[in-house]
Formats: sequence, C-alpha cells, structure tokens
Amino acid sequence: MTATGKGAATRDSIVDRAYALASSSGLESLSIGPLAQAVGMSKSGVFAHFGSREDLQLAVLDAAGQRFLAHVLLPALKVRRGLPRLRAIMAAWFDWARQTAGGCVLLAAANEYDDRPGVLRDRVQQHEIRWRSDLARAVQLAVDSGELLSDTDPMQVAFELYGLALVVHHDAGLTGLEAAVERGQRALDRLMHSYSPNS
Repeated sequence: MTATGKGAATRDSIVDRAYALASSSGLESLSIGPLAQAVGMSKSGVFAHFGSREDLQLAVLDAAGQRFLAHVLLPALKVRRGLPRLRAIMAAWFDWARQTAGGCVLLAAANEYDDRPGVLRDRVQQHEIRWRSDLARAVQLAVDSGELLSDTDPMQVAFELYGLALVVHHDAGLTGLEAAVERGQRALDRLMHSYSPNS
C-alpha cells in the first residue's frame, strides 16, 4: 500500500470510530484525546489527519451523509421510477433506524446545531437541503408517472414524508422498531392514498 493509500485508510479508520462515538453521544461529544486513545494513536497523529476538532466533526457529518444515501437512496434507484421507487426509499429510510445503533448522526446533529450558527450548522443544512431535493425529485417522478395527483407539491410531500421518518426513528428507541415501522407504514399508505388520483 502506498503512503497516500495508508494515510487514507488511517483517516477512514479514525472517521469510522468517531462516527460510532457520535452515533451514541452526538458530535459535540467528540474529542481528539479520547478518540486518539480509542484508535491507538497519539493526539498529534490524529491532528495530522484533521487539523481541528471541527474538521473531524465535519468529516463525520459527511460520512453520515454518505452512509445514509448508500442505505436509503442508492438501492431505491434500481426500482422503477414513480410510486414503487418512492415506497422503496421510505422502506429503506424506516429501516435506517435499525442500522443506526445509538441514533442517527444526522438527526442528532440537526438537533445539536439548529440554533447554533457556524460551519457545522451550515454543513447539516447542506445535507438536509440535498436530501429534501432528492426526496422531492422522487415525488415528482411519481407525479409524472400519473401515480400522484398532477397538482401535488413535491416539496410539501417531501416535508410530510420526512415527518413520518422522524416519528419512526423517534418511536423505534422507545416502543420498539417493529411497532414503529408498522405504524409508519400505515401512515405512509394513508398519505399516499390522499395524493392518489384514484382516491
């Protein structure tokens, strides 16, 4: 392995460990010292890959965004455009709660930084805007296919779908994932029915 490749692998290893810590305790809990100890490195070794705690937090946010898209959006792109793809996105989004032991880094970060101006809030907002746009695009494809009403507002539906995913993730830790997903699915069916041209 080249020096560059080894450095990238070490950086990825640090981000993986930091991601696990942030999942259970939030981005604000990340500290270079304890993280360095957790990955068996010196603090200066970690600083060689991340110039500051904030750089590390940004890297973890980006890793969270990549993992989320890989689990929720990318598999759904193989499904037929329209309502089947939109339902595949939601099924994977509900399942995301199963993949995020300790909690979703992105959702936790939205709570941590929603009222704290700065680069971390800006990055959270960038991820949110991108995801809302991707979700609204999937809704628009369902409108274009005639499976949703022609006057449907994609951004409004994206907002409503986001609300369903939030409550599933909220309830998953309190009442159990299976019960939360079952209720989420029933709510999704009702929502899709309300936008159906055949309702």
